[in-house]
Amino acid sequence: MKSPCCRPFQAAEGRAVFDIRLLNSPFDPNGAIEALSLRTPGAGGIASFIGKVRVTGGVEALELTHYEPLTLPGMVDLAERADARFDLMGLAMLHRTGRLDPGDPIVCVCAAARHRRDAIGAVDFCMDHLKSAAWFWKRELRTNDSGSAWHWIEPRGEDHEDLARWKPL
Repeated sequence: MKSPCCRPFQAAEGRAVFDIRLLNSPFDPNGAIEALSLRTPGAGGIASFIGKVRVTGGVEALELTHYEPLTLPGMVDLAERADARFDLMGLAMLHRTGRLDPGDPIVCVCAAARHRRDAIGAVDFCMDHLKSAAWFWKRELRTNDSGSAWHWIEPRGEDHEDLARWKPL
């Protein structure tokens, strides 16, 4: 089931096709990859990343909240910046919100390009921005010796370092 805040594949002349979605229900990342593949038959490579809720470490659940007026427009802007930086034929970026269980997909970013480096680079670029400079707040429900408690998740130093390597064009 699609969230009401969704941007379907759209192509501007000479630009990549986008599938940018913010979802409040489960999604099939393999379906997103297959749909991108079908819409970019001339692609020489498709790269993807699927982020999932950890099954280890006592995580019972993950909750993602966001600031709705900025989140989807920010994701669309990120896709457009990736398209400007890399020679893309298509880009899909799906991100969940709400409560998720261990093993559930959180995010799927996949890029299609004529050459693998552009596809891989675009996925890496988008994930670094989604991880450290996005419009989401995350918290985990963790079990420990004293019971279960929610803990906010902040970007790590490594996440900020990853983001810093992308210099403006």
